[in-house]
Amino acid sequence: MGVEAPRPAVRWRAALALALAAGFGLVAMSWPLLAAPGGALTETTSGPWLFALLLPLVTAAVVVQLADGGLDARAVAMLGVLSAVVAAVRPFGAGAAGVETVFFLIVLAGRVFGAGFGFLLGCTGLFASALLTGGVGPWMPYQMFAAAFVGLGAGLLPRTGTATRAGRAGELVLLAVYGAVSALVYGLLLNLSFWPFAIAHGNLAYVPGGGLGENLPRLLAYTLATSLGWDLGRAVTTAVLIAVTGPLLLRVLRRAARRANWE
Repeated sequence: MGVEAPRPAVRWRAALALALAAGFGLVAMSWPLLAAPGGALTETTSGPWLFALLLPLVTAAVVVQLADGGLDARAVAMLGVLSAVVAAVRPFGAGAAGVETVFFLIVLAGRVFGAGFGFLLGCTGLFASALLTGGVGPWMPYQMFAAAFVGLGAGLLPRTGTATRAGRAGELVLLAVYGAVSALVYGLLLNLSFWPFAIAHGNLAYVPGGGLGENLPRLLAYTLATSLGWDLGRAVTTAVLIAVTGPLLLRVLRRAARRANWE
């Protein structure tokens, strides 16, 4: 797969912006589990819309800070190209028994170019895909941030040696396992966008202001009962595509990173 190219050196301000954005995204997506009883979020359906309004500001702040920490014009061009590829290949998988054809590319790119790039690719790739397929709605910010977490995690995976065949095989196994697990987590996070409004009564229903202890088991039960089959399809597809395309794509992406003098 070639020698790994050096990842961009993210300065402390860029790293702080990335951490704050990831923290904001996690809290904003988890509002049904964190909202206090009697609060505005528990009494209305404003949570997803507030998230949607704040997302562009958070993403812009991350872009500005990463630009100061190594995201130059060539990196932006690479981000644009990969976002377009994500948007182009997603329609080939979405809608067929959980088959998804985009997350393998986000994982591989995050692995090569780092956590910051992976985070932005998840956001921009899913945004471009939503515009291309007409999938714009209150669920879109959840899709963007959940995919951003997939790319972020791929960039934070431990480093492995790729100079030997065993090292390259070990890296592929690591990425395939991570791709499968992150695909399952992606489905769980997406359920947070509609689960509070999907069921009004019963053991699977959201309890307004019930807190983490009461609502998390209900969310897990809801996921097992409704979306696990779809999530498993996504997990298997992602793992298989990483295993099949990883040897070639990792070489291509690392060659591109070296030629761009990615430092």
